[in-house]
Amino acid sequence: MADNGLSPPYPARMTEKMLQFVERKQRYPEKRAADVRAQDFHEIAERYASDGAEHQSARCSQCGVPYCSVHCPLHNHIPDWLRLTAEGRLREAYEMSSMTSTMPEICGRICPQDRLCEGNCVIEFSGHGAVTIGSVEKYITDTAWAEGWVEPLQPGPSRGQSVGVIGAGPAGLSAAEYLRVGGYEVHVYDRHDRGGGLLTYGIPGFKLEKEVVMRRVDRLKEGGIVFHEGFAVGEDASLDELRGKHDAILIATGVYKARDLKAPGSGQFGIVPALDFLIASNRKGFGDAVPEYDDGSLNADGRNVVVVGGGDTAMDCVRTAIRQGATSVKCLYRRDRENMPGSQREVANAEEEGVEFVWLSGPTAFEADGDGAVTRVRGTKMKLGQPEASGRRAPEPDPDGDFTIAADLVIKALGFEAEDLPIMFGADDLSVTRWGTLRIDHETMMTNLDGVFAAGDIVRGASLVVWAIRDGREVSETMHAYLRSKRAEEKKAA
Repeated sequence: MADNGLSPPYPARMTEKMLQFVERKQRYPEKRAADVRAQDFHEIAERYASDGAEHQSARCSQCGVPYCSVHCPLHNHIPDWLRLTAEGRLREAYEMSSMTSTMPEICGRICPQDRLCEGNCVIEFSGHGAVTIGSVEKYITDTAWAEGWVEPLQPGPSRGQSVGVIGAGPAGLSAAEYLRVGGYEVHVYDRHDRGGGLLTYGIPGFKLEKEVVMRRVDRLKEGGIVFHEGFAVGEDASLDELRGKHDAILIATGVYKARDLKAPGSGQFGIVPALDFLIASNRKGFGDAVPEYDDGSLNADGRNVVVVGGGDTAMDCVRTAIRQGATSVKCLYRRDRENMPGSQREVANAEEEGVEFVWLSGPTAFEADGDGAVTRVRGTKMKLGQPEASGRRAPEPDPDGDFTIAADLVIKALGFEAEDLPIMFGADDLSVTRWGTLRIDHETMMTNLDGVFAAGDIVRGASLVVWAIRDGREVSETMHAYLRSKRAEEKKAA
């Protein structure tokens, strides 16, 4: 057929496999029934069967400007590995997805795709439903692990230089992997007794089963990265002492300090930080001894639970409380559903599992019994006023909307702030911003201390895992440039 200028600019084979979004409906992997999945901490949906993954990947429009990739912090080559999956070339799809990400199966599970890649899919805009990118990404890499395609980490030729990484979360692990491949000796220091940071201890198993994280950590250990677990910088060694042991340091601690509730009675027994609650639950899942869980302090079993907050951490808490056997679980959020920061998918999952959301509400005080244990939350309804600097309308108290809720466990899920690292690390000269995050040169990602770099949430504030992975990738490049320059200067001086 003659080219009249109207023929699609795609090879015939591609059009046979791809561009099926009109004929094929969007379909995610089936979720287990809510009453069944609420009894355990296993992931709520199985991965695709091979034909399902190929079927859904073939819906990709292979658009000229792939907004899915543009809006992915890692700029993953999403249309490319969707096409390879549709063609049944799974090993190539895995290799393509791993070119830009050190943890594709983790991102496939916990990234808020509805706000990133899938939320910006061109066919979503056309009304046909986005390609199920996250579920396909999970399928590709889980298949790679099952088939033995995930190769051991291969260190590059030794450069005779060492790097210390403080923090075994996604930013630290990502940087450690790239630096080890680059030929550096890498030591990772972390306060917890397992690597993974919040991937291990902050995110519940129903979103991210722990074996998925542990096999990534084990791969790094087998590749020669040395982990110093249960190591508290500032107690076991100061920052200066670590600087003396290594040619460069990366601080990737994340942010762990919980924002507090500012209401009378907020110090009562039974009002706990979200991270304490989640860490206790995850440790129990590992089979650890957790006294605070066993004595009921951090256990929702048989209790009336109120979670205050509307982000993803709040969703993790309400859904964990359901699985622990709470009598009731309510989530108080000061804005409405459309303006909450957490994933709408997580809200839907929580509602299916029995969580009650009390929109446009906030606590005003906490009441306690004679022993000082919380018994009730006094609150007020809110209304949305004028937009704030962020563009979201500010919540304002409604004077006629007072209410009381029974509660014997209140979980604070209002976000996280940076700990006081200069004090913790014994490094008074380490420069921080007014928010407590580390101040860096944004070109080199170096702090004000020579050879000390920083990446992830400790720089940008509480954010997404995918941004931490990207920061780890980028800081490894600037650290490599610094270390190469340092070696050249040392050779010149010699």
